[in-house]
Amino acid sequence: MATENVIEIKNLTKEFGDFKALDELNLTVQKGEVHGFLGPNGAGKSTTIRILLGLMRKTGGSIKLFDEEPWGKNVVLHKRLAYVPGDVNLWPNLSGGECIDLLADLRGGIDEKKRATLLKLFKLDPTKKFRTYSKGNKQKVALVAAFASNVDLYILDEPTSGLDPLMEATFQEYVRGLKSEGKTILLSSHILAEVEALCDRVTIIRDGSTIETGALGDIQRLQHTQFEVETEKSAKSLEKLSGVHNFNQQGNTVTFSVEPKKLTSVTKKLSDLNVTHIVSHPPKLEELFLQYYDKNKARKDA
Repeated sequence: MATENVIEIKNLTKEFGDFKALDELNLTVQKGEVHGFLGPNGAGKSTTIRILLGLMRKTGGSIKLFDEEPWGKNVVLHKRLAYVPGDVNLWPNLSGGECIDLLADLRGGIDEKKRATLLKLFKLDPTKKFRTYSKGNKQKVALVAAFASNVDLYILDEPTSGLDPLMEATFQEYVRGLKSEGKTILLSSHILAEVEALCDRVTIIRDGSTIETGALGDIQRLQHTQFEVETEKSAKSLEKLSGVHNFNQQGNTVTFSVEPKKLTSVTKKLSDLNVTHIVSHPPKLEELFLQYYDKNKARKDA
């Protein structure tokens, strides 16, 4: 059965005069998935999201949201989505609760029971004026407004900015619940541990172009496994093995990385060295992100 795409972006470009903010960017978000949207500052994430929300016209390429072109259809489409920015600025003289209700009314109403549950869950006092809130509490107002609405798609752009670790954990738990209900989430975040914990697939962009996309597990399996090993015999011979990289030795402890296809030959060699301690782990998302960032930067600078 064919997978339904909630967001489908192909070769998207956006130019501001001579500056090309987006350069044939591609992004596909499937129904019911949590999709991570990653890139350094200035990569084009916010521009992409503004075009997706129908707030900005594209220069070229195609973009579909619920199979519709967002530009000119944003009023209708926004009834099916909720957006949370990383820097929330709402009506300063309204209370938090009034801001939540007004935002929800723009999407056609709110689930009062869910609203009450979310206020308690995120520990937000809705009676205070918005201008008196801390950054974290302003963020909570947007999150409660979004999560209390019955929509199909959540576009979250740095949604936990300003939240403390306990509230970040609460956020993650709630997003998992939304996914279990079949909701779709596009998550742009600089907290890579958050992306790693929540996302089914990720798209990494730089300088307005997509440089990697796919299932998080598949991307990780393409990268090197990291090892830290203590041996009774000299491990210097490992450095010469095909597929071993970044070899470093301190006394009886060595660290190195191994290409996926060479893991069998390297582990066989380790068995001959009288290993007394070994730690290995697949690459973390932060390591992958930095690898893609550095590789692409090198190409741009060449």
